[in-house]
Amino acid sequence: MALASQSVFEYANLSVGEPFYRMENYSAEGGDVSSSLGMSVSTKRLSARIAIDTWIAAGVNAPLTSPPSAEVLAFLRRAASRARRIAGICTGGFVLAEAGLLANRRATTHWAYARDMTSRFRDVRVEEDRIYIVDGPIWTSAGMTAGLDLALAMVEKDLGADIARSVARKLVMHQRRAGGQSQHSEMLDLAPKSDRVQDALNHARKNLSAPLTVEDLASAAHLSPRQFSRVFTQETGQSPAKAIEGLRLEAARLLIEKSRHSLEVIAQETGFRDRRHMREAFMRGFGLPPQEVRREARS
Repeated sequence: MALASQSVFEYANLSVGEPFYRMENYSAEGGDVSSSLGMSVSTKRLSARIAIDTWIAAGVNAPLTSPPSAEVLAFLRRAASRARRIAGICTGGFVLAEAGLLANRRATTHWAYARDMTSRFRDVRVEEDRIYIVDGPIWTSAGMTAGLDLALAMVEKDLGADIARSVARKLVMHQRRAGGQSQHSEMLDLAPKSDRVQDALNHARKNLSAPLTVEDLASAAHLSPRQFSRVFTQETGQSPAKAIEGLRLEAARLLIEKSRHSLEVIAQETGFRDRRHMREAFMRGFGLPPQEVRREARS
């Protein structure tokens, strides 16, 4: 998945009609390197003479139990002083941290390993619920598909929003995620087992501005309200009201982070009674008021 981020740069070249980016893979010793799936990846050996604009450290399926070699860490420190930017995808951030490149910086990583990063590197300001973070020339991302979001953000910075949108369309990326967006999806967390409950949730997501009573959701699922409430709770572990509030919060947070709409408009669009009601839900769900979420996103 870390290597898949190269497709973003490949399709950026196709969108601009010229080879703006050139990608190469490097390793400590060079030669063929086996991926976690067992596929062989051809690499060049790291050399102090290499002049590279952007370095990206790929992640592995778990944080390294032992740090990279002193040679690799020294190389990364030199590279950070010469390259325009350096990034760590997923647990690749641990490699940057071992090299001291994340000291006194904001960073993120795969949510499953964020606390491990916090405990191992006390000088890193880890934000475990972010898709990617840019702190000066240092970029870090969450795991798996978040590497695509990080690469797309680099393309947008280099070539503009129109090219980034073109790349996203070509790669069939359903939604370009902002760096401040949560790593977690409310719909994914609910994970209903039946199509009926999934249909009700899809109906809710498309009609968040509506009241969305249990009767409305039961009708979308073609069940009686009583039967729907029982099946919904069994399959998701939440009551319908709690799940709908989670969907409203997710949608409102995204609008707050990415749009310039007022909080009153966002509350109305996502089905909260008013701005005060939305604030109460934000405090329960995130421990922060909407204004603070917007300030963090803009900073």
